[in-house]
Amino acid sequence: MRTRPGIRALQYVAVVCYLVFLGFPLLWLISSSLKSPQEFASITPSLLPKHFDLSNYSDALNEQGLVRGLGNSLQISVYSTILVLIVALPVSYALARFRSRLRPLTNGWILVSQVFPVILIVIPLFMILRPLHLTNTIPGVVIVYMVWSLPFALWMLQGYVAAVPRELEEAASVDGAGRIRTIVSIVMPLLRPGLIATAMFTFISAWNEFFFALVLLQDPQLKTLPLVLARFVGAEGQVQFGPLAAASVLATVPSLVFFAFLQRRLTSGLLSGAVKG
Repeated sequence: MRTRPGIRALQYVAVVCYLVFLGFPLLWLISSSLKSPQEFASITPSLLPKHFDLSNYSDALNEQGLVRGLGNSLQISVYSTILVLIVALPVSYALARFRSRLRPLTNGWILVSQVFPVILIVIPLFMILRPLHLTNTIPGVVIVYMVWSLPFALWMLQGYVAAVPRELEEAASVDGAGRIRTIVSIVMPLLRPGLIATAMFTFISAWNEFFFALVLLQDPQLKTLPLVLARFVGAEGQVQFGPLAAASVLATVPSLVFFAFLQRRLTSGLLSGAVKG
């Protein structure tokens, strides 16, 4: 059934409007990072800067410890993502394949755990981590991020595992493959899109997280990128708009690169699964 030209034109218009809606804040942010303080004080704001001022980037890099915060956030996000995938894959496989009376309770607890506000659990977490000497440390924050992201990762991967036909595992079992060999050789390649989507969610969640890091990290050398960005607001509430915009642009680049890199793998995984199917 062919699509009418008028409907197709409306679809293109809707896509363009959606792209503009998503891209305009980033465009405004980049434009603001190139404006001088005089332009920020102007009564009539403009979208594009009248004179490109790169001093905001130098101020952000030299005065606020942005590079160190970026390194801390990158380290925490990568470690959290790896640990979540290592734990979530076998657990989600067990939840999807092995039926028991505890399965509905486990799935219910996974959903309920996402309802609790962060403010209710941050103090108990702090009290648990302090005797273990994990407060004010990178490993402690990684553990917290992993625990916080794990329920949603389990929920996502469980659906992907359930979509893998059991007949493939049964055929591998007939050929003499054990459970672990079947998971590694048969199930994991088909779960590539799910693993990549889970990795994206976990990485972005850890990259943007602010409240846990604010409570658990006191050492300025361990501050994550969101905490560093918060320091661009002075004690009297005066915001350094130029350096803050420049720092925000620099903070956005790694997540965009990570997303673009994994998106290519996600597309190839989907096409590979379609060909194999």
